[in-house]
Amino acid sequence: MRRLQPPIHLLQAFVTTTRFGSISRAAEALHLTQSAVSKQVQELERHLGVALFERVRQRISLTPAGARYEASVRPLLSQLESATLEAMASHDGGGMLHLSALPTFSAKALIPRLPSFQKLHPQIALHFVPYTQGYDFSRKDLDCSILYGVGHWPGATATYLAGREVTLIAPPAPLLARKLRKPQDVASQVLLHHTTVPNAWDEWCGAHGVRGVNTFAGPQLDQYHGLIRAVAAGMGLALVPSCLVQDDVASGVIGAPMPDSYRSEFGYWVCHPEARASFDPLVKFKDWLIAQFNLVTP
Repeated sequence: MRRLQPPIHLLQAFVTTTRFGSISRAAEALHLTQSAVSKQVQELERHLGVALFERVRQRISLTPAGARYEASVRPLLSQLESATLEAMASHDGGGMLHLSALPTFSAKALIPRLPSFQKLHPQIALHFVPYTQGYDFSRKDLDCSILYGVGHWPGATATYLAGREVTLIAPPAPLLARKLRKPQDVASQVLLHHTTVPNAWDEWCGAHGVRGVNTFAGPQLDQYHGLIRAVAAGMGLALVPSCLVQDDVASGVIGAPMPDSYRSEFGYWVCHPEARASFDPLVKFKDWLIAQFNLVTP
């Protein structure tokens, strides 16, 4: 009986050639000769009885059948690689945890703390899945995600970590610091906004009795990292979760002229599908996160 499953090395040669659009570049990536990669692709075509590439004047492009086949094969190879890595990481009773995190939180609050997790649980390997807006826990390669919001995501268990305490940050120039002695002084400054929290300045001004300010005017950015950099460059003032700016304030990169923080309803939450609640690497990671921020579930 004819085998319907082609050898893995033939599929790898096909997918790599498709990704680079060139036999020669695929050969470099696979550490093979051009001749070897070309022969592997041709062998796969003979195995399938289908032409996967069109070859015109030393250029190649996918046929319609090749495009459909590549779209199906590529995620399967990725899953196989992920499963292999997880098996290799689990030989000592640990495992692999697939997670995603917002870029700014990851850089400012999570990664600097990860060495302590590695020391505490060296048998658990962390694999960061590229962050996309929102989440999709139906994916097999995502165990948990650190999200920003009010803590309600359908089908997910959410545990608060940090971020509700918000700090007003300003450029570090001493002259500007003298201009910001009381909350009403923000009326003369440019206000920067985060697109996810468009009402932040409106709520801050209401909480501090500030009047006569257009709280929705000013540049909008889609990441807190961008807001922090914009403030450091002198573009204006911003409201940022305190957990993200402690080091920058301490080092003088930015200023925090008004020490009284503002409490927002938004924050960072570690979220996971309810079905993964007992997954041991996730349990250990979640417990460690809560201990790191000295918080309990609200």
